[in-house]
Amino acid sequence: MSSSTVRVVGLKKTYNKGTLALDGVTFSVEKGACFGLVGPNGAGKTTTINILSGTARADYGQVEILGDIMSMDNIVLKRRVGILSEGLDLFEHLTCEEFLFFVGRIYSLRYDEIKERVNSLLHALALQPDRHRFLSEYSHGMKKKVALAAAIIHKPDILLLDEPFESIDPVSCSIIRKLIKAIQQRGGTIIITSHNLYMIERVCDRVAIMNKGKIVFESKAEDISRLVKSGVGQKFYSSLEEIFIHVVSAKDHPKDTDELKWL
Repeated sequence: MSSSTVRVVGLKKTYNKGTLALDGVTFSVEKGACFGLVGPNGAGKTTTINILSGTARADYGQVEILGDIMSMDNIVLKRRVGILSEGLDLFEHLTCEEFLFFVGRIYSLRYDEIKERVNSLLHALALQPDRHRFLSEYSHGMKKKVALAAAIIHKPDILLLDEPFESIDPVSCSIIRKLIKAIQQRGGTIIITSHNLYMIERVCDRVAIMNKGKIVFESKAEDISRLVKSGVGQKFYSSLEEIFIHVVSAKDHPKDTDELKWL
């Protein structure tokens, strides 16, 4: 078995209509690290997260988590993973407090544990004043914070975050950054997908760029600002965003707007 906490080897996934979602995705994440997956819409990030969480099945390839093989029926391993999914998966007819107590019971936590953790999570995520409101009344950003609380209430060893910074205000982004660091400090391993490249640079130890179902670039976050463009002498990238545009753009995303002169 691998020494990595998460090891992904050769994932391939094709959807029913022949759309290739993943084409040989391979990467590994060490214990206590935060790994970022970025890429344009349709690159395969969410599909990767779903396979990692055991909620989707790959056509080929393997996911090894904590020394065990992840599959859709590996319930024991799934209980050691927390996931903030793209769809949030909330029961909106419940109040925020009711929903988090429900999730805590799913993970077999004691009542006193649930009460303590719910109180601390609601306070940390600035949801305390709205704990008795129905989730159907929450804004999208508030719902995302509730879904994050549900993903970490059982203190998972592996945390999968699909677009955690989307629709989140700057203060909440800062809170989520602190939560991520706290989880890392106690040895938790985190994988994040996001379009927020600014936040990815600041929370991740390693970053991979996906495009058309493949990982086309990977680097330690600390090395990003020092990377040199191939064939451009000693001109340095100034940010992850610049690398992203250079790697992903090319023929797929025209750099000018000549066709929109009519605007």
